Amino acid sequence: MRIVSAQEVAASLPWSTLIARLANTFRDGVESPPRHHHTLHRPDGDATMLLMPAWEASGYIGMKMVNVFPQNADVGLPAISGVYLLSDGAHGQPLACIDGSELTRRRTAAASALAARTLARTDAGSLLVVGTGKLAPMLIEAHAAVRPITRVRVWGRNPDKAAALASAFADRFDCAAVTDLDAAVSEADIVSCATLSTTALVHGKALKPGTHLDLVGAFKPSMRETDAECFQHSEVFVDTYAGALGEGGDLLQAMEEGAFTRADIRADLAELIRGHHPGRSGPDAITVFKSVGASLEDLAAAIEVWEQLRQGLLDW
Repeated sequence: MRIVSAQEVAASLPWSTLIARLANTFRDGVESPPRHHHTLHRPDGDATMLLMPAWEASGYIGMKMVNVFPQNADVGLPAISGVYLLSDGAHGQPLACIDGSELTRRRTAAASALAARTLARTDAGSLLVVGTGKLAPMLIEAHAAVRPITRVRVWGRNPDKAAALASAFADRFDCAAVTDLDAAVSEADIVSCATLSTTALVHGKALKPGTHLDLVGAFKPSMRETDAECFQHSEVFVDTYAGALGEGGDLLQAMEEGAFTRADIRADLAELIRGHHPGRSGPDAITVFKSVGASLEDLAAAIEVWEQLRQGLLDW
């Protein structure tokens, strides 16, 4: 069994290739049961273990184990870590143990970019990233791979981290950290949120016509990155119905507050990719994409990594 490092994962998943692989997998479909979600009661606060299996009907088999420790920020460690086990479909033999953190970061950002390719305006040039964790730079790169991004703004609870992230991209974009979140939201064409917040950060009143809102955090019902108003007058799409309606805190809390219903969801990502729904209705529509992560995405990314590495060995 091959051990695949984070560096090898990154090298194997350029954005265009990964986004194309995700699109094909959403179009074709795989078997992907609901993920197992376990709360871990730790001395320094609760953590979460996620187990995410998926398999092709006559191909690869995979499962990701992810540990989410929000308290890691206090000791300078990433909040999310994990591994991915990929096996062959013919005999169930393990092929590779892949760094799950890098795989997760890249497939999550690629799914957001895949959605933005249909839902964001084609002329979207301004991006606001809300959050400064390990996923934030991936979202900048992935959105820039599908839309003509020239202006990037970064907001975070820690201004120093926001400034550091903005500085890291200053050679590629007009990039700066901001402190007034509502003002930054009102100026952005794409707002991409990746936090572990349990209180609304983005307010619907600040969204301008034509904005695309990408919600990556809030993977538990108790979490939320937005207020209910963000959904009231928007065209809402999800990565998967089961995931978003089972765990998407933004959606679930907006529904509890009477601002949104299950019937208001326009389509999931598979329906968008298959052309069953055209996406945004017009240039002034506000679109929202809510994702909580799907095991389909992990399997697609892991297969791409494995096949890239295997081809490299053959070429060598």
